[in-house]
Amino acid sequence: MYLLYSMQQSANSYKARLALSLLEQPFSLVDVDILSGGNRTPAYLALNPAGQVPMLVLPDGRTLPESGAILHYLAEDTALLPQERFARAEMLRWMFFEQHSHDPFIGQARFWLALQKGGRALKQNLLEEWEDRGYEALSIMNTHLGTHPFFAGDVPTLADIALYANTHLAAEGGFDLGPFQAVRVWLQRFAKVPGFVSMDWRPAAAETSAA
Repeated sequence: MYLLYSMQQSANSYKARLALSLLEQPFSLVDVDILSGGNRTPAYLALNPAGQVPMLVLPDGRTLPESGAILHYLAEDTALLPQERFARAEMLRWMFFEQHSHDPFIGQARFWLALQKGGRALKQNLLEEWEDRGYEALSIMNTHLGTHPFFAGDVPTLADIALYANTHLAAEGGFDLGPFQAVRVWLQRFAKVPGFVSMDWRPAAAETSAA
């Protein structure tokens, strides 16, 4: 069985939990609270020197950090990872977009404004850039979704998981999704995919907590 080191409120951790649920893969959960330094303990850094969540432990004991890498590993030979060459490249296009044009603004705004105490004051100099670039990302997504049901074809892929995680929480970072109808429709459509779970979901498998 897989073991996932995860923080419940972390959008990147949610990506991994959501993929595991969509793929009906059983797993156990270890909670790591990065807000209180749980990711900087000697025990955790010994497993993952980068001190990030999520981190997946494979049944054979090997460890895999980074949400994108975890998604790719889990989705091999499933519909979430397209086999057709262009469809896979299109999926990767939107996953790269999420990393360089979406998460650094929408994801960071949510983390610092909604999760990190005193974050607004600490990041005051970045608020305008987050707003401008975040809305730019939402506009690009909205245009694409105006003519496509999902990001890389007619069925959901890893790109949808990657972009859903922070987009559905964009309001927590100060973003208004009202003007982006296609994005809002996509959020509703993706939430109806079999196996979908909300961010507060936890697996029925036995759970442990990080020391």
